[in-house]
Amino acid sequence: MQPTITGYSTALHLTGLLQLNQLNARPGFPVMHYPKDSGSFPVLQEFSRRFDPQVERTVWTPVTEGDEIAIAKDLLVLPIRNGHVPVERHIIRSLGYLVVQTRKKLKSEYTHLSGEELRQLGERIGRENLSMELRDNLLAYSDDTPVEDGAKWDHTRVLIHEATFLGNGEDIKPRAYGNKHSTLEEVMEMVSSLHLGQLILGHFSSRYSPEEIDKAIRLLCEKYAIGFPVYRVLPGETVFDILGGQALNR
Repeated sequence: MQPTITGYSTALHLTGLLQLNQLNARPGFPVMHYPKDSGSFPVLQEFSRRFDPQVERTVWTPVTEGDEIAIAKDLLVLPIRNGHVPVERHIIRSLGYLVVQTRKKLKSEYTHLSGEELRQLGERIGRENLSMELRDNLLAYSDDTPVEDGAKWDHTRVLIHEATFLGNGEDIKPRAYGNKHSTLEEVMEMVSSLHLGQLILGHFSSRYSPEEIDKAIRLLCEKYAIGFPVYRVLPGETVFDILGGQALNR
């Protein structure tokens, strides 16, 4: 499997890629995928190559919505456009990502056939026409984003979604300017109509205390009758096995 690294859309989030790139550098690796119209990544690519020749063979690949990035025989990463950076619809500067597992299943009209009959039919019509592809959404990551069409995250086992603001009056001014983010209630209202396995919330503003965040999540889980487990990553916190911990609504 080729190591694949997907980056964020703003310079603030980019600088960690320098060390990550240096630690993993070898011919043709790592492979950096980034939003095709984000100018920060080509600049970082040029700087890193001049600063550290060891990483000059890193592969930098621009991607856009609709691309499918193979990271294993049965795993794809699908870039999902979001509105974090206000730009025209054809411009791609910020992306979320969906990790999908694929598998082949024999078409129902052929399930009654023997192995030999399937072999002969495959020779006539092509083996690829005997089966259909099934996709399982394993993991979705929203990146920094306002709440948008939740359907793109539906039927996903684990959704990681930002919830920068709790929705207090003090959030009005920072939400009105610059790049767009989500409020916790917007996220909870959106996911209440989705079929999810588990939800992980993060990217909370450091203006909130852990107690404020946890209280707000529990209240909204009750308000929107959230039935699946909900976890959170607090500001400045590193969690190594979040799904192995206790969900806030359990």
